[in-house]
Amino acid sequence: MNIVGVDIGGTFTDLVGYQDGRMIAAKTSTTVADPTEGAAASLQIAGCDAAALDQFLHGSTIAINTVLERKGAATALITTPGFRDVYAIGRGNRPEGFNLEFRRPRPLIPRHLTIEVPERMNAAGEALTPLDADEIARAGEALAAQGVDAVAVCFLHSYANPEHERLAGEILRQSQPGMFVTCSHEILREFREYERTSTTALNAYVGPRVGGYLGRLQGFLGDAGFGGGVQIMRSNGGTMSIAQAKAQPVAMMESGPVAGMIGAGLLARHLGLDQCIGFDMGGTTAKTSLIVDGEAAVMDGYFIGGYASGQPMRLPVVDIIEVGAGGGSIAWCDDQGGLHVGPRSAGAEPGPACYGRGGEDPVMTDADLVLGRLSGARFLGGDMALDRSLAEAAIADKIARPLGLTVPDAARGIATIADAAMSLAVRAVSVERGCDPRDCALIAFGGAGPLHAISLAREIFIPKVVVPKLPGNFSALGMLLATWRQDFVRTFVHALADIDRDAATSAFEELAEVGRAGLADEGIDAADEILAYGADLRYRGQEHTIPVPVSSPEELAGGGSGTIRAAFDALHDRRYGHSARDEPIEMVNLRLSVTVSAADSPAAEWLAAPMAPEAALPDERRDVIFDDPEAPLAARIVWRPGLPAGYTVEGPAVIEEPNSTTLIHPGDVAEVTPEGHLMITLAPTT
Repeated sequence: MNIVGVDIGGTFTDLVGYQDGRMIAAKTSTTVADPTEGAAASLQIAGCDAAALDQFLHGSTIAINTVLERKGAATALITTPGFRDVYAIGRGNRPEGFNLEFRRPRPLIPRHLTIEVPERMNAAGEALTPLDADEIARAGEALAAQGVDAVAVCFLHSYANPEHERLAGEILRQSQPGMFVTCSHEILREFREYERTSTTALNAYVGPRVGGYLGRLQGFLGDAGFGGGVQIMRSNGGTMSIAQAKAQPVAMMESGPVAGMIGAGLLARHLGLDQCIGFDMGGTTAKTSLIVDGEAAVMDGYFIGGYASGQPMRLPVVDIIEVGAGGGSIAWCDDQGGLHVGPRSAGAEPGPACYGRGGEDPVMTDADLVLGRLSGARFLGGDMALDRSLAEAAIADKIARPLGLTVPDAARGIATIADAAMSLAVRAVSVERGCDPRDCALIAFGGAGPLHAISLAREIFIPKVVVPKLPGNFSALGMLLATWRQDFVRTFVHALADIDRDAATSAFEELAEVGRAGLADEGIDAADEILAYGADLRYRGQEHTIPVPVSSPEELAGGGSGTIRAAFDALHDRRYGHSARDEPIEMVNLRLSVTVSAADSPAAEWLAAPMAPEAALPDERRDVIFDDPEAPLAARIVWRPGLPAGYTVEGPAVIEEPNSTTLIHPGDVAEVTPEGHLMITLAPTT
């Protein structure tokens, strides 16, 4: 099967594919104005014939960037009387208690575009006030007259009975065919009004822009003669059809980063690593995730833009911590003389100063070039030359002179601050998840990941770092390993001891029917389905829950099996450091994950296949700054594609390859595995 994965990031567009029996790869700058141009360029660079492809897998940052940049559609909200301000009020917590300038998340929908219409359901799903259909039609006309492009419909208790929302959606779609309409029950059947409203608003806000982009992508592929299937990466680590992505674009918020974690999980299983941390550093951000037994955890909640002031999204997302520290992150000084890196990025245009495209702000890539860690001649395999003099000038003008530092000192400071920010993210997915980093390995990928991985590992005492084959394109590679997946949830609040078997069976069957309907809509044979059930549990009196796997309704009936009780107690103890084994347990939600078994992926075979090195290139030497800017070390410069299995490289060294660079610190040793991955053992610390 000919298959290709394309990951469009904020700075670079990566491609990995399998065509005519061989792996192909490409990396090119993202075209911000029209990302499909970057996709077309990557196909051309890889020599890939789109007409010969059977499947096109795709991940993009367009949805999340639309929210972060607040460039979405003019959006309205229709809700139940008395609940107009739920979205603006949000939660009463104060994440930054000592920040005098703290501000709550600013809603994506202004109050004057929030409309109340007569209707009311109770928590049992019983209609108390019927929906006024004429009022819905009048609301649609009024919103259209105000130039609204999208509308979110979120009624009270529609998770229990969506009939009113369903009718409102039908009326709006018929009367306003040019308006993007999304109803909360189509996205999320779970209680918590604020989170459900925010998730629905997010879907509506990004819908028109993402839909337009996906339409252009379809047009481009059609013009290129592509006749296969298109699958879009979901934030939960699975894929969906392009039609579903147009209807539920909120599900692709983290569609690019999660693919790399899927690849890291498969590599961890192959190498026999029970616990590892995936670390992906690209041009705009750095992402990290804890991987246990080859699987990255999936959490049911996420904040677009960060917990303190971001927009809550209550959908399953691979548990990724993201920080604004990438190769293009801008270094800057505050008014008090403090040095910062990110979160603002130079992006693909103009990019780092060393690109020579007019960028004047120094970024992480400029610092790495000045420190000797990057080669100006071999960047992107020699296809993009980097100008060191421009990097030095930018650092001198914006950082060194204002702070009274030399340029090397300033560059070293930029790298140190960025590494510190990223190490906090690695701590967040390890120590804060109850995992000891000393028992983990760090799997580093992304264009800049291997360059900074050892600094992060040493900071939190991780003993080994793994750099996979093709690290600069690893997220695109991970797309070739993804399977179709969709998650469903139903609020089902009961004391575990009082759950009736028939009620549990009925609730499970309802979820299964919805899952099979999703398969039918995608044209997928139900014989290939894999159903995995779960329940969100908590001790009585608690607010939040922990998901626990459930095999059947019998496990829940009559108080639940000892297996469920023991699993919840153990998870609670691991997450919070204690458990209450005598406390009653309450179930809040039922969950269903539907995945489809996939054929063996050529990417999986390639990751585990013995390597075949290219012709070796002679080593070079270059001064590289590690710790002391006044005392650079003469480092060995090695070309990775020519290294055979079993070959070792001892630091100080730089291992270069077409789309990434690995920095080996003094005393650390990198060994090439039989498959061609780099296994780096850090020197013991004293």
